[in-house]
Amino acid sequence: MKFFNRRQFVTTVSALITAPMAMAQNTGNTSSQVIHHVFFWLKNPGNEQDRKELMQGLQTLRGVKQVKKLLIGTPARTEQRTVVDSTYDVSEMMYFDNAAEQDQYQVDPIHKAFVEKYSHLWEKVVVYDMLVTEM
Repeated sequence: MKFFNRRQFVTTVSALITAPMAMAQNTGNTSSQVIHHVFFWLKNPGNEQDRKELMQGLQTLRGVKQVKKLLIGTPARTEQRTVVDSTYDVSEMMYFDNAAEQDQYQVDPIHKAFVEKYSHLWEKVVVYDMLVTEM
């Protein structure tokens, strides 16, 4: 069994996630569900007020009509393993019916207002978009 260090793991997972998206875009497939998972690292790590403010801001994204489901949370207190990155402060996961709706979300005024109003709180953002495929 081959073991990966964190960088190799993240690189491999990123490739696995983005490959189906690229294939769908190349074939014009917009009918498969897209999951948009975003991780935020605060400028003031561990600042409870900043964390609460960001989470309240994320709640406003429920107003975007293309968002079918929105989950907001913080790192789980699970077993520490080399493949688990719990260094982020807040995460959100959104479900869209297809890639076109996720594209519409990106330019929606509610999303743009969220970025403008709350971006001062985060230092780093990492996004993973996944095309859901049936096996």
